[in-house]
Amino acid sequence: EVAQANCVACHNKGGVGNREVGAPNLSDTTWLYGGTRAAIYETIWRSRAGVMPAFGKRLSDDSIRKLVIYVRNFGGGE
Repeated sequence: EVAQANCVACHNKGGVGNREVGAPNLSDTTWLYGGTRAAIYETIWRSRAGVMPAFGKRLSDDSIRKLVIYVRNFGGGE
């Protein structure tokens, strides 16, 4: 639910990304900022000066943790 409401519009279903809007593929083997849980949490919480908004003030810690697990389950990240 959290991913559907906040991520799929840009990263598409399955996390395949959409370069036209600046959303990288999350399902390949490349991680821009690291694939650890801490690195993914930081990216979601603060953003990384890209086009993705920071979700730290929009989502609860629990929701962000769920997104971290969701993204890591794709097996990669660009």
